[in-house]
Amino acid sequence: MALTLKDIKSPVASEMDEFEKKFRSSMKTKVLLLDKIMTYIVKRKGKQMRPMFVFLSAGTCGPIEEATYRGASLIELLHTATLVHDDVVDDANYRRGFFSINALWKNKIAVLVGDYLLSRGLLLSVDNGDFELLKIVSTAVKEMSEGELLQMEKARHLDITEEVYYDIIRQKTASLIASCCAVGASSSGSSNGEVEKMRLFGEKVGMAFQIKDDLFDYGDEEIGKPLGIDIKEKKMTLPLIKALQLASWTEKRRIISIIRNHSENKKKVKEVIDFVKKSGGLEYAKEVMKKYYDEAMEVLGSFKESEYRTSLGQLVQFTIERTK
Repeated sequence: MALTLKDIKSPVASEMDEFEKKFRSSMKTKVLLLDKIMTYIVKRKGKQMRPMFVFLSAGTCGPIEEATYRGASLIELLHTATLVHDDVVDDANYRRGFFSINALWKNKIAVLVGDYLLSRGLLLSVDNGDFELLKIVSTAVKEMSEGELLQMEKARHLDITEEVYYDIIRQKTASLIASCCAVGASSSGSSNGEVEKMRLFGEKVGMAFQIKDDLFDYGDEEIGKPLGIDIKEKKMTLPLIKALQLASWTEKRRIISIIRNHSENKKKVKEVIDFVKKSGGLEYAKEVMKKYYDEAMEVLGSFKESEYRTSLGQLVQFTIERTK
């Protein structure tokens, strides 16, 4: 029987409940409008994967301390700030089935709310002297921004190589999961070597996670993400990059022309999807995803055996085998 998130979470279930309370209270503010928006943000929280990575990493490396709760809050505050700003940039009205902040309260308020969340996170760390945790998370936010900008720059030319693609996803996606694991390790008083090892584990998980997400674009399974959305947004993902690499010059030119000029045309997008499926691009991406997954599990295996380590391995499995 497949493991549920509830089963995986069990070693840190009470800590996660406690975190939920602490996080809610850290969002309180005397400004009525802001308080209303904070309540809305807390209400629409998803599966809580990021805090779970923090607490399970902390437990794997040592005791779960007060600093672990602050580290998990810091990641949630700074990450939520980037999501609120992202929705403004993307002009998105929905996030995970809920209305976005900008859809309900307009862009100006959404940008200010993002700034507020960012400052709450910074103050939480500064007030408690958690400079190491702040450094880890701030580095991740910097990398996420760089990765996003690198992707935008490359999307204009549609000339992404496999190496550049790995750079983009390492910064854009993997850096966040890496920071969750590093924050967990650091908060439990681990050595720099252990923190770095846990960061590397998280980075490899993040790489596998993003490649899995890219595969969803080709409709391999029933998923929440609309088919061909990456192609529509002119995002060059691994299955497509590999397919183009294997194609003849004329075929490559034809596909790039479709992406550049007809990405809004459903029929044309389906042509690109079929081209990638026939080329072996999907199989190649699955192999690379498995390689990162195996490397992550190898790093995790170097930590002392415990129920936390077992759950952390199961959480990785869950993220890679998910169907949405």
